[in-house]
Amino acid sequence: MITVVGTGTGAPVPEDVLAGAELVVGGRRHLDAARLPEGAERIVLGPLAPALDAMEEYVTEERRVVVLASGDPGFFGIVRALADRFGARRLDVLPGVSSVAAAFARLGLTWDDAVVVSAHGRDPRTAVHACRAHPKVAVLTGPGAGPAELGAALAGTVPGRVLVVASALGDPGRERVERVTPAEAAAREWGAAVSVVLCLDEARVLGPARTLAGAARPAGWALPEEDFAHRDSMITKFEVRALALARLGPRIGDLVWDVGSGSGSVAVECARLGAAVSAVEKTEDGVARIRANAGAHGVDVHVVRGTAPDALRELDDPDAVFVGGGGRELAGIVAVCARRARRTVVVAMAALDRVPAARAALTDAGFDCDGVLLQSSRLAPLPGDVTRLAATNPVFLLWGVRPLAHREGVAL
Repeated sequence: MITVVGTGTGAPVPEDVLAGAELVVGGRRHLDAARLPEGAERIVLGPLAPALDAMEEYVTEERRVVVLASGDPGFFGIVRALADRFGARRLDVLPGVSSVAAAFARLGLTWDDAVVVSAHGRDPRTAVHACRAHPKVAVLTGPGAGPAELGAALAGTVPGRVLVVASALGDPGRERVERVTPAEAAAREWGAAVSVVLCLDEARVLGPARTLAGAARPAGWALPEEDFAHRDSMITKFEVRALALARLGPRIGDLVWDVGSGSGSVAVECARLGAAVSAVEKTEDGVARIRANAGAHGVDVHVVRGTAPDALRELDDPDAVFVGGGGRELAGIVAVCARRARRTVVVAMAALDRVPAARAALTDAGFDCDGVLLQSSRLAPLPGDVTRLAATNPVFLLWGVRPLAHREGVAL
C-alpha cells in the first residue's frame, strides 16, 4: 500500500503513520517537519514524473511508501496522479483539512455553495470567469495565477468584489488572511505562501440553505418573454433563445459575449447557466434594461455601452458569442467575433438577405457553419373557449463552430 497523508493546514504527521516506511515522498517543508524512520529514503517533490518512477520500484517490491501532501490530497491533489499510475486500491488516503475549508472557516462562512477552481498549472481564465459569474469562489493559486493576476483581471469588470487572500494557513507565526479589492490585489507582490484566494460578492454571499453542493443550477431556461423587461417586444423569443443557448453551450468558467444585447435576455440566460457574460448595447435605456433584468434574475452581467465592433476591442476573448443585432454592419461584426471566439458564434437574423454575408464571415474564419430557419406558432385563445395557432416572426439562426483541433486553452 501507498499511504497518502494530508497534512492539512499545519497538522503534524503522526509518527505511527510513518512507522515502517522505506520511502517517504513529499515537499521539502513536509519532509523537514516529519520524524522519518531511520534508514528511510526520501524524495523531495519537484517534477512529478521522476518521483512516480522512483516509487514504482518500491511498489513493485511491496515495500512501504508514504506520501506527504498539503491539505486534503484527494481535493485537487496528488491522489489522482497516484491512482492513475498505481491504481486506487493500492492507496490508503488519510485526508487533512483543505486550504479551502480552512479559509472559509477563518471567515465564518459555509462553502457548500462555493465554486472551487484550480488555477495551479492551468489556464487562469477559467478561474477569472468563475469569479465574475458567481458570488462565492475559491481559487487554488499557482505561478502566474496568484492574487495579483486574479485582481488585475477582475478590476475592470467586477471591481466591487472582495478578494480574501489566505497565506500560510495553519502556521501560527506566518498565517495571514487579508481582505483587498481586485485593484489592491493587482498592485502587490504576494510571494509563494498564498494558500487560496476567495472571491466574494458580499451582497450575494449569504444564500439559502443547500441540499446539493456547488454552484446553483437554474430550474429551467428559455424563459418566457414576460420574465424580462423589454421595449415593444424587442426581445429574442424563447424558441430562438432555446436553440441559441444549446449552440452557445454556456458553462462555468466560460465567457460569453451578447452583442446587440437589447433586453439582455440571452445574456441573463447564459449567466444563469454559470457563464461570465459581457453584454454590448448601444442605447442608454437598453443598458439600464439589461442591468435591471440581470438584477431581477440574481445574476451579474458586465454591461458595455457602445457600438460593435469598436466596443469589443477592450473585452477579454470569449468562448462563445451571440450576435442579436448589427444591421448593415452585421457581416463585419460577425467577422470580428469569429476571429476572437474560442468555440462558437451564433447569429440571429430576421433579414434573410444578410445570411450569406454572415455565413461567409464564419467560414472565412475557419468555422464549421450550419443554420436553420425557425418558424413557430403558439397557442392563442379565441372567443368561445377555443384555441388557434398564432405565428411568430420567422428568424434565421446561424452558428459557426471552431474545429476542436484549432481551439486554444484548457477545457473544464
